[in-house]
Amino acid sequence: MRIDLHTHSTASDGTDTPAELVRNASAAGLDVVALTDHDTTRGYAEAIAALPSGLTLVTGAELSCRLDGVGLHMLAYLFDPEEPELARERELVRDDRVPRAKAMIGKLQELGVDVTWEQVARIAGDGSVGRPHIAEALVERGVVPTVSDAFTPEWLADGGRAYAEKHELDPFDAIRLVKAAGGVTVFAHPAAVKRGQVVPESAIAELAAAGLDGIEADHMDHAPETRTRLHGLAADLGLLVTGSSDYHGSRKTCVLGEFTTDPEIYGEITRRATGAFPVPGAGGSGDASPAA
Repeated sequence: MRIDLHTHSTASDGTDTPAELVRNASAAGLDVVALTDHDTTRGYAEAIAALPSGLTLVTGAELSCRLDGVGLHMLAYLFDPEEPELARERELVRDDRVPRAKAMIGKLQELGVDVTWEQVARIAGDGSVGRPHIAEALVERGVVPTVSDAFTPEWLADGGRAYAEKHELDPFDAIRLVKAAGGVTVFAHPAAVKRGQVVPESAIAELAAAGLDGIEADHMDHAPETRTRLHGLAADLGLLVTGSSDYHGSRKTCVLGEFTTDPEIYGEITRRATGAFPVPGAGGSGDASPAA
């Protein structure tokens, strides 16, 4: 059983539509895939409508958080998307993405880079605009060779020359809100130092004490020795360990199923969740429009 619990679609910063994502997940030989777009659930309806037979969809989101000045991402699974307090926080984060993107574009223009809002908006399409869209604009302008190369202190990394802050959740609040909505929380790529500063392991212990369910140890941005260390940390703290691709379509080099989650861990996640349930595929057509 092959399970990938971290993917993105055009509802945020992926390049596959939700329908394309589930079809590609099935073609890649996955049995379970989670749709975890940034701070939004609007890809759910299209993904469910297109869900092929033999593939199960886990609904989720990747929540933008910040702790002591350090950005981090919290994967939230199988929560009630209509729970009002969590929905309100997601909306606040999404609403701040446009002014934040425009601020970053302004900084790039001050640095002599000819990136425009119109260009970034075209790249983002209907998705929730984010740094990867600005990074792709930098690739189009020939400033950097790849999207990943834009996430450096020289450009878009946390604290970088063109970085701008946005509204983000306190991760302790995120855990509380997701649990109140019946969901399960997993700290995404907690030691991805190539993305910038990361929180110390002492902070992960504090999050575990506050109800964090797991950490995403097996991830392309973690070196083998880092993955081993995180597995040990999870065992010490009583946390679940997941593995995921963090798939973004053609925007990143990772492929569906590059890292996967143990079926027993997946089973425990589904047992803990009360806000929503995995959706088994029934051979959908993909004709549904995305939810608002």
